[in-house]
Amino acid sequence: MLLALLLVSMTDDAEERLKQQRDDLRLLNQVMRHDIRNDLQLVSAYAELLGDHVDEEGEEYLDVIKANTRSAVALTTTVRDLAEVMLREDVDPGVVSLDRALSQQVEGVRSAYSQAVFTVEGSYPEVEVVGDEMLSSVFRNPLRNAVQHNDETPPKVTVSTAVDEDDGVAEVRIADNGPGIPENQREEVFGKGEKGLDSPGAGIGLYLVQSLVDLYDGDVWIEDNEPKGAVLVVRLRLAE
Repeated sequence: MLLALLLVSMTDDAEERLKQQRDDLRLLNQVMRHDIRNDLQLVSAYAELLGDHVDEEGEEYLDVIKANTRSAVALTTTVRDLAEVMLREDVDPGVVSLDRALSQQVEGVRSAYSQAVFTVEGSYPEVEVVGDEMLSSVFRNPLRNAVQHNDETPPKVTVSTAVDEDDGVAEVRIADNGPGIPENQREEVFGKGEKGLDSPGAGIGLYLVQSLVDLYDGDVWIEDNEPKGAVLVVRLRLAE
């Protein structure tokens, strides 16, 4: 009897802690959505206004401010999306138009990074895949990474797609001409390695990508690009 009461008490305590953690996460998400993001966007707006008031040396510093502010705003979006995934209670994905989700993100990132060269091979496949409104994050984060972590001028990003009706899958490949990712680090960049997100190579954006693709019962991995760079491959199930 005493053991049963103890187990009930421990269960109640665990549920209460979980509820408190979810409440804290909701608060963090709200702060990320509004306060921090708004402050960063204000910094970005004033940096643009300063463009006509600095000399050549000052312009170099201003470019650094703009680039890092843009990167921080993108990070708030990723953290917000990750919080949404962690807070959701219904985990059953629905059906999403692949061509719409992918094309919107390619055009959005292309507009944000005018210094990069984006190439889309062929046309976007007009198919529906298993997913939800968060599918956009699966494409947005790798597209940004392909530019932000690129050491070439200009950064080049190539997007290609393929559909295998027999296997019931659609595959999206995002290739870049950057420094590439060593084979022994390709698990860790998704937060899947022994050290998880503590690994120097791990990024929260790719952790989010992995979490969502797992939710959609798909797959994601990294390959070498030839002659230089990396290819992130996302495989999604076609909707039945």
